Amino acid sequence: MGEVLKHSWALLLGVMLLMVGNGLQGSLLGVRGNGAGFSAFSMSVVMAGYFAGFLLASRVTPGMIRRVGHVRVFAALGSFISAVLILYPAFPHPIVWTIERMVIGFCYCGVYVTAESWLNNASSNENRGQALSAYMIVQMVGIIAAQMLLLVPDPSGFLLFVIPSVLVSIAFAPILLSISPTPAFDTTRPMSLRELYHVSPLGMVGMFLLGGVFASQFGMAAVYGSEAGLTLAQISTFVAAFYVGALVTQYPLGWVSDRMDRRLLVVIVALVGGLAAAVAVTLSGNFTVLLAAAFLIGGASNPLYSILIAHTNDYLGTDRMAAGSAGLLFINGLGAIAGPLISGYAMEVMGPGGFFVLIAALMLGLTAYAGWRMTRRPAPVSDDAASVTAVGPVSSPVAVELAQEVAIEAQEAAEAEAVEAARLEAESDGAAR
Repeated sequence: MGEVLKHSWALLLGVMLLMVGNGLQGSLLGVRGNGAGFSAFSMSVVMAGYFAGFLLASRVTPGMIRRVGHVRVFAALGSFISAVLILYPAFPHPIVWTIERMVIGFCYCGVYVTAESWLNNASSNENRGQALSAYMIVQMVGIIAAQMLLLVPDPSGFLLFVIPSVLVSIAFAPILLSISPTPAFDTTRPMSLRELYHVSPLGMVGMFLLGGVFASQFGMAAVYGSEAGLTLAQISTFVAAFYVGALVTQYPLGWVSDRMDRRLLVVIVALVGGLAAAVAVTLSGNFTVLLAAAFLIGGASNPLYSILIAHTNDYLGTDRMAAGSAGLLFINGLGAIAGPLISGYAMEVMGPGGFFVLIAALMLGLTAYAGWRMTRRPAPVSDDAASVTAVGPVSSPVAVELAQEVAIEAQEAAEAEAVEAARLEAESDGAAR
């Protein structure tokens, strides 16, 4: 890890500042929208705009980079992010905010693609997994820190929009001034969704349902807090609890996943998340219960993302893993677009509790489907199973491919060792004869 930090500290620092800016503007819009009288459904449309832009950028950004290069794309998208953050309070209208959120989502996805390409280029086969782990940790730390900044000034003024804009601008300095060479960028052709569903129905269905959960907790948690009458301090703590849970459980659950039938673990983890959401619906007046529910939901949903990727790769050859992961990311993005819209409608009909009702329905639906899939075919042989690498839903296709590359290299190394051992054994037998 020391070697990773030595060569990539500027990039990791920049990513953390970017995530502070991203996490702060997401929560702040929920608070400001409620104060401006926007309905929960209007805010759900605003929040869905981010994921629509993100999904579009995942397809468009690689071509942009091929045409003009990493540095220009990185600087151009960063300037757009900083500008949009300042424009939010100037035009407080749901339609304007939706367009701006689409631009923000597009730009952040492009920034992730560029930054992760740099990280991949700066890493070796020996420390690439550690580099990705450090990358995911600083992302979570940045989002959690953003919720603390929400407590500093009055959210009704301009200052809280200026702060993320400044942080985003500062974030580019250490990255753009880095002396690391610009990496090459290659795209992969995604597998068709029909073929991917045939390979792993649970992976496809699970990723779509998780997309709704992620979008709800990322985009609508602050809206829920405002609708439920929580104070600003309580809202920031509530949103942070989702990411603290993810930070704590990501690696332990990944470790367990490599040692049991992943489908059974999906059933258990999704059930815990679903029951936590159901309890929050009935005991929403208790803030401690809300924090515990947020912790458990975040601690369940984020590891499930990595586990479902690994489960799908259990049934894929190494030459198809990257394409399969790109398909899973795409279907997750579709679910993420639908999540805030359904969550906003549920909150309009049922009140603030509709936020947790949707999450409970999605998690328990995943529980039931994973349990049913366990009856359809046996678990893969453990020797053929892919290894779990912690990957978060905010990552771009580059991060997903990077995770699979680590798994592929580990498998190739193990096969090479087995071949070498067999050769030595054969030579020993020959010498004995």
